[in-house]
Amino acid sequence: MKSTVEECIRSLGLELPVVTTPRGNFRSYVISNNMLYLSGKGAPLREEGVAVPKVGQEVTVEQARAYAQEVGLYLLALIKEALGDFDRVQRVVKMFGMVNADPSFTSHTEVINGCSDLFVTVLGERGEHARSAIGVGSLPKGFAVEIEAIVEFSLPHDRYA
Repeated sequence: MKSTVEECIRSLGLELPVVTTPRGNFRSYVISNNMLYLSGKGAPLREEGVAVPKVGQEVTVEQARAYAQEVGLYLLALIKEALGDFDRVQRVVKMFGMVNADPSFTSHTEVINGCSDLFVTVLGERGEHARSAIGVGSLPKGFAVEIEAIVEFSLPHDRYA
């Protein structure tokens, strides 16, 4: 399925980004038993000192949804880095999406669908997940969205041999 997932991503006109090292005392992901915990990733990147627009004011739902898809691509790249390929993914268990939104904004679900839809499109049923989508007053670096995920994966057959 490795090639199928990556071919699907390419057929959408998308590509997996390069995984970067986090700036801080944390890891991009942690593996515990057969669970992969992905740290929150945000988008879009902003230059220091640039005003932080809010979703529902200066940022439209469509723009924020595209940012959520961008985050989804990065999370997929982390999964590939952590597991080697997508064959070992059993299921995306949970996503938690945060939207840097105007207090009156109520379309958080539509925004985070940018990530959820990508996962279901490229992983099929394995990409279907439980999810929370909330609005927040601010996010690090002025991100419009930040999303984290938990993924269940298969262990190598020889692990306990």
